[in-house]
Amino acid sequence: MTDSDKINLTDNVESTKSVPEGQDENRSSTPDSDSFRNFIMSGWADRERPMPVRAEVADFAAARRERVSQAFRGERLVIEAGDPKVRSNDTDYPYRADTAFTYLTGWGSATVPGAVLVLDPSADGHEATLYFREAAGRDTDEFYANAAIGEFWTGPRPSLDEVATMLGIATAPIADFAPHRGDRTGTNPQLAQVISEQRLVKDAWEIAQMRSVVDATARGFDDIIRNLDSAIGHERGERIVETSFFSRARLEGNDVGYGTIAASGAHACILHWTDNDGAVRDGDLILIDAGVEGDAYYTADITRTLPVNGTFTEVQRRVYEAVRKAADAAFAIVRPGITFRDVHDTAMRSIAESLDEFGLLPMPLEDALKPDQVPHRRYMVHGTSHHLGIDVHDCAQARREMYMDGTVEAGMVFTIEPGLYFQPDDLTVPAEYRGIGVRIEDDILVTETGAENLSRHIPRTADDVEAWMHTVRTESGQR
Repeated sequence: MTDSDKINLTDNVESTKSVPEGQDENRSSTPDSDSFRNFIMSGWADRERPMPVRAEVADFAAARRERVSQAFRGERLVIEAGDPKVRSNDTDYPYRADTAFTYLTGWGSATVPGAVLVLDPSADGHEATLYFREAAGRDTDEFYANAAIGEFWTGPRPSLDEVATMLGIATAPIADFAPHRGDRTGTNPQLAQVISEQRLVKDAWEIAQMRSVVDATARGFDDIIRNLDSAIGHERGERIVETSFFSRARLEGNDVGYGTIAASGAHACILHWTDNDGAVRDGDLILIDAGVEGDAYYTADITRTLPVNGTFTEVQRRVYEAVRKAADAAFAIVRPGITFRDVHDTAMRSIAESLDEFGLLPMPLEDALKPDQVPHRRYMVHGTSHHLGIDVHDCAQARREMYMDGTVEAGMVFTIEPGLYFQPDDLTVPAEYRGIGVRIEDDILVTETGAENLSRHIPRTADDVEAWMHTVRTESGQR
């Protein structure tokens, strides 16, 4: 087999220990005498752990691997989970396995860092083997002395047999993979592209995951409203909002799917505001863009814009309902057979029509809609939709003709998220609009006959938002 026959998605399988060599030793206080070593390695009771059952995702992951196999007959494929990333000195960021690895194995937040999936060519396509390092046994000093893999430090790891049973994949020690490391050819864009495009259409198991995280996210928005009064007047009230949602994400899932945007007042006009260090003021709007990530790594991505005091002003309501109208117009056209860009074009036409009604366009509507004009994009510079799944901006390595210019199919999940943002110093709009930012974002599943708004139970109209806030606050004893 030549080097060109061996394809890898990533190129970072190294030691599972992210601490620089020798650093632990420089400040270690672990006793190093034979007497201590003999004592700590003895006197342990035998353990009996029930063998896990085969996970529901195992059959779906096997089907995904088969589709990848068909695209790369005769080629060796290496897909790595990745290693922990250093945040500061010898502390790491929370570990998250590589998306493609997760998709092809079904192993999510429980993934052992440094694991590697290898698809070796066979007569029938490919044979899958999952390599990873088991827990350090109590016959070695690593189980108490190695902070990267020792059970005293990181807790127990699953055995090879347990993972093989759970995921339906043959397993082997990571040391058995070491001889092949020199054969790697590094990141392969084609493999990444094929997997990304395959993920555009979700299977039944993935759709169930999406429903679950959307429901958890809805409960997170309820939590935000319950705590909103405590945010008012606090110099960093936005962080009260952020942490209210984070608690729900950690209770019901693995983490937040991305950095929560809790943008109050004029901060809502900053599209990726994640500092969340501003005040929350009575009378302002607060834009919250947040999603719970489940243990399988699938994430919701939902935005709601709320009046801090529970009631929209006349101008706030006008802007809010214009955004909702655009979202509804875009949703109404979603069905198999349209192109993905049709969703954006429809939303933008609605935005332009509303701005024309407000008297904010600098030219007649039909002129504004010409491709070389579009002045309304000043007030909404972002796109209306992106695919959603394991990654919040899912399938990003798919070709443009499969994504933006691609045909919508049943099983796709994507967002619809129009907005209007009037910067606080924008002299092209009357003063009453300045500093108002509104976005409404929902997660949409394409069905055989149309579409389903997975987040429709999170109130959307201005009237429903006000009633929702009143109900949650009353039930929690706030107002």
